[in-house]
Amino acid sequence: MVWLWIIVLVGMLMVEAATQVLLSIWFAGGALAALLCAVLGISFPLQLAAFFFVSGLLLAFLLPLAQRKMKAGRTATNADRILGAEGVVTEDINATEGTGQVRIGGTVWSAKGADGEPLRAGEIVIVESIAGVKAVVKRKEIDA
Repeated sequence: MVWLWIIVLVGMLMVEAATQVLLSIWFAGGALAALLCAVLGISFPLQLAAFFFVSGLLLAFLLPLAQRKMKAGRTATNADRILGAEGVVTEDINATEGTGQVRIGGTVWSAKGADGEPLRAGEIVIVESIAGVKAVVKRKEIDA
C-alpha cells in the first residue's frame, strides 16, 4: 500500500503543477496522511479514511485562505476601474458607423451604446462593461 500512496501523492503533485488551480494539492496532503498510515502498518480502510478526512479538512480550511491571498495580490486594470463610472460623451456614439468617444475620469475612451441607441456629445453616461477596447455605456437617468 505504501507504493499506492506514493503514486497518488506524486500524481496529485504533478496535476497541481500542470494546472495550478489549487484543486489537487489538497488531495496530495490527504495522500501524504494515508502514506504515513501505510508506513505505520494501519489497515487500508483506515488509510482511505485518513486520505478523505485530511483532504476534506485541507480543502475546507485552507482553500478559502489561499483564495483570499491570491485575490489580495490582484491589482485592478484601468478597465476595471471605470466600470460603473460616470462619463461625458465627447464624440457622438453611432452604432451603425461604430464611432463614438467618452471622457471618463480625464481619459478618453472609444465607446458604444449598451442598447445600440445613438448618444450625442455632451450627454452623461454610465459605463456598464468593457467590450474589447470600447467602453459600453448607457445614458444616465436623470432624477426628476
